Amino acid sequence: MPINYKNYPPDWKQIRQRILARAGDKCEQCVVSNHVIGWRDYKGVFHYSRKTESGIEFKDKLGYTQKTIKIVLTIAHLDHDTTNNDESNLRAWCQRCHLSYDADLHKRNAAQTRLSKKAAGSLFAEAIQ
Repeated sequence: MPINYKNYPPDWKQIRQRILARAGDKCEQCVVSNHVIGWRDYKGVFHYSRKTESGIEFKDKLGYTQKTIKIVLTIAHLDHDTTNNDESNLRAWCQRCHLSYDADLHKRNAAQTRLSKKAAGSLFAEAIQ
C-alpha cells in the first residue's frame, strides 16, 4: 500500500518501528511473519514456501495455480485518521488483513471518484453544447 509521508507525522518511521516491535514483527490479525515468502490457499491460510522470491507460479496439492508473495507488514489506523497515532489506534497488519479491514473505505472512495468523474464529464458536455 503506497504511503504519502506528507500525511504522517515527522516521527512516523519511529512510530511504525514501535508498533512492529509490539507485534513481534508479525501480523496482529493472522500472525504471519514479516518479510516471509509463501502463498495463501483458497481459504486464505498462509503457507510458507521454500522458494526465495515472490511472483513464482506453481501448482498446489489440489492442482490450483498459486503465486508466491512476500509478506510486508503495514501499520493500520483503526479509525482511518493518520493524525491519530495513539498506539491503541494502530495495528501491524499484513497486506491481506489491512486491505480486508479497509475494504468498505476503498469502496466508498471508489464510488466517490466515479461520481466526481461523471459530474465533471457532465459539466464538460454542457460547456461544449
